[in-house]
This record gives sequence, structure tokens and C-alpha cells, in this order.
Amino acid sequence: MLFDEVLAAGPVRALVADDAWLQAMLDAEAALAGAQAEVGLIPAEAAAAIAEVCEASRYDLAALARSAAASGNPAAPLARAITEQVGGPASRYVHFGATSQDIVDTAAMSVARSAVAAVLADVAACRASLAALAVAHRDTVQAGRTLLQQALPTSFGLVAASWLAALGSAGAALRSVSLPAQLGGAVGTLASLGSAGPAVVAAYARRLGLAEPALPWHTDRGPIAALAGASGRVCGTVAKIAGDVVLLAQTEVGELTESAGAGVGGSSTMPHKQNPVAAISARASAARAPGLVATLLGSMAHEHQRAAGAWHAEWQPLRELLCCTGSAVWWLRTSLERLAVRPDRMRANLERTGGALLAERVTTALASSVGRLVAHDAVTECVRAGGDLATRLAEHPALGLSRERAARLLDPSGYLGAADVFIDRALAAYEEER
Repeated sequence: MLFDEVLAAGPVRALVADDAWLQAMLDAEAALAGAQAEVGLIPAEAAAAIAEVCEASRYDLAALARSAAASGNPAAPLARAITEQVGGPASRYVHFGATSQDIVDTAAMSVARSAVAAVLADVAACRASLAALAVAHRDTVQAGRTLLQQALPTSFGLVAASWLAALGSAGAALRSVSLPAQLGGAVGTLASLGSAGPAVVAAYARRLGLAEPALPWHTDRGPIAALAGASGRVCGTVAKIAGDVVLLAQTEVGELTESAGAGVGGSSTMPHKQNPVAAISARASAARAPGLVATLLGSMAHEHQRAAGAWHAEWQPLRELLCCTGSAVWWLRTSLERLAVRPDRMRANLERTGGALLAERVTTALASSVGRLVAHDAVTECVRAGGDLATRLAEHPALGLSRERAARLLDPSGYLGAADVFIDRALAAYEEER
């Protein structure tokens, strides 16, 4: 609870909470009965009676949790509780033909569907902010940095466009994950349903709005692995973008700030500080994902037709991964909505090297006239000599440059290559996806 507003922020926390899981399991039980009635296996009035009691408020969640310890999962005591609630002849059809893993796995997919929808809504909001930044700052020149050192000029518009494209790809990967229902009975044969088994699965999946599986996936944890990998990718992308924001908001850099009003981002002891707390919180939330993804992937080796422990090991990490993914994207959305860009600081930082980060451009421009190696050595000599670089270049006897041409070559806005093309591509892809 103490850390939830930082590390479990946004709507996903409620969507993966205990009551959401309980309702998802109840929905699975109701859909199972409804599907069996649809194909004529059980009376329609029995399915209606079961559906009537599949409402989470009718059950003691804490008592179910305590009872789960005896059977090793919460679905078994829930089936007993539903049976007691239904009573009468209809009660004999509760949980008919299913096994506990069918209900828990199906609930996991339903919970994941709600969580993924919330994550993708925040991804869309982040991308809208990034597209606006790419348009607004197409011509805002900024120092590109490699290995944390100034390298060559870029534009903040291209930086934002790169973030836009990366988050779009990550979101598309998450959107493409299939979330199938699970129904196979004890060993994946649905023997208790006879020849009606496949028809029941189809109706069951349709009623729940989940994908219809070709066959039960009790020990094929591909759906969980795909969801984990895509969620981890979203978190990794968020971590990259938020990390860049944090670095660009450093006092010595100051090219970005989060402007959120009084009291937001302040320090408990240093009143001069303005911390980019939303970007920091996005990074913190995203940082939890790799370990959770690893746990889920490491739990894929399920023995025979039902696992002894590996299945159980998935429950908490899956919930936590969905939650931290939702928190990371929600905080990134908040950071981008607060973001203030400072073109003046970007220009000032570009000028800190006295034009040295344009050395590659000068060398390239002179290679055809004096030779690449001569140009490289002469330009390097001028850079290391310090002082006004344009003057140094004009005075060097090997280069034959006027000061005016040297100054033009040292203008960072003239050395952005295909930046505009790449921005246009990112924006076009964004518009097409919308």
C-alpha cells in the first residue's frame, strides 16, 4: 500500500486486484454453464441459476483465499461455494467437466485483456503527445549524444519521432498477443463432455470474448510467454524514453523539464530542485519487468499434462507484470503531458564545444579537395588547438577554407541528414495506425 501510488499507479492496479480475479473466475464458471446449455448438455434453467450467483459481491474473498491453501488453488473452493449458493438440482452442473486450471487460466486471460486495454489506451495517449512534439520541434536542433558525450547534431523532433516509432512497435506487439480461453478438463481431453467438448469450447470462448484455442494449453504456456514478452517490451521502451527525459532534465543539461505546478517534483530538503518525478516513476515501474518476465519464462516447463508448481508460480508474477506495465505507461503519459522543451538550452549546449561536434561535417566536405586523411588530421589539429574553431579552420594552410564557409559548415542546423524524412515516416506510420 505504501508504495502503490508510485509503483502501481494508474488504472491497471484495480483491474488486476483480487476482486477482479474473483469476478473473472465467476465469469468463467457462468460462461461454462451457458456454453453447455447452448449445446444441450445441461438444462438452460440450470445455466441461468448458476449465472445468477456468479457475482463477486456474494462471496467472501478472504475465506476463499484461506480455503485455497488446502487445494492449492482458489478455483476449487470457489466451485464449492458456487454449488452451495445455487442449491437444488442445478447445483450438480456447477464446474461440470472443468478442472481448476481451466477456470484460473481463463480468468487470467480475462484479467489480462482488461489490463492490456488500459495499457494500450495510455500508449495511445503517449504517442499522441510524442507526435505533437515531433511536429512542433522538427527544426529544434539538439546535440545528439553517444556514450553520454555530444556526438553530432540531431533535432528534438527526430528524438520524439524515434520514441513515437518505438512505442508504436511495442504497443503493436502487445496488441497482437492472443488471449485464449482455457478448457480441457483433467488431462486436456474433455472426456467428460463426450463428443460435445469442442462445441462447448467454442461457445465458452465466444461468451467470454476470448480467443478459441485449437486445443487446451494447460502445459503449453505460450500464451503466458507471449503476454510476458510483449509486456516486457513495452516496459523496456518506456524505460528508454523516461530515461532520456531524466537525463535531459539534469541541471547541467536542462533541455527538458516536467512542469507540474507547486509541490510536484520538489525535494524534502533542497528547495531549489525540480525533479522529473513522473519520468523517474516510469523508470522505476518499468525496472521491475525483466525479473517478472524471467520468472514467467522460467516457469514454462510444465510436467506431463498438469504441472506440479510451475503453474502456481505464474500467478503473482503475471499480476505484478501487468500492474507494473500499466504503472510504467501511465507515468510516462503523465511525464509527456507535463513536458516543457527548452530550445534555448539545446542551442546553448550545442555551442559548448565551440563547433567541435561538426568536425565530421568539415572533414567530409573537404575530403574531395584535400583528401580525407589530410582533412581529418587538419581538422583534429584545429579542434585540439581550442579557440574559435571557424577561425582556426580558415587559418589552417592545408584546408583552403574561408572563415565564412567554415562558419557555414559549423552550423548544426545544416547537418541533420535525413532527419526530416525519418520524422515524416514516423508521423505517417502513426497516422496510418490511427
